Amino acid sequence: MATVLLILLIFVTLAMIGVVLIQRSEGGGLGVGGSQGMGSFMTGRGTANLLTRATAILAGLFFALCLALALLNRGTAGVGKSILDVPGAGKGPASSLPALPALPADRKPAPVAPPTPPTH
Repeated sequence: MATVLLILLIFVTLAMIGVVLIQRSEGGGLGVGGSQGMGSFMTGRGTANLLTRATAILAGLFFALCLALALLNRGTAGVGKSILDVPGAGKGPASSLPALPALPADRKPAPVAPPTPPTH
């Protein structure tokens, strides 16, 4: 269910980005429909109303989908859990480190010499 909602959220997000970029800005930057003589099927005001309404509907869908995903995944996030974790790899980053070889029982570690004081 969460995967379906997430894919739907991506489509709504991309559509909203496209609709916002099509709208005419104050400076006329990326706006489409600024030239009335290019065979436009709607007037400038009609296009603005359509794009404004589409933006509002897509923003409402975006908000509702985000809220639904947040409520759906409520309480499932564990401490230290990441979406990049590989399932079954262990219980943390320390489990992926290689184990140190054990010393034989009759062998002792080499003594460490005390540090010598620096001479100037």
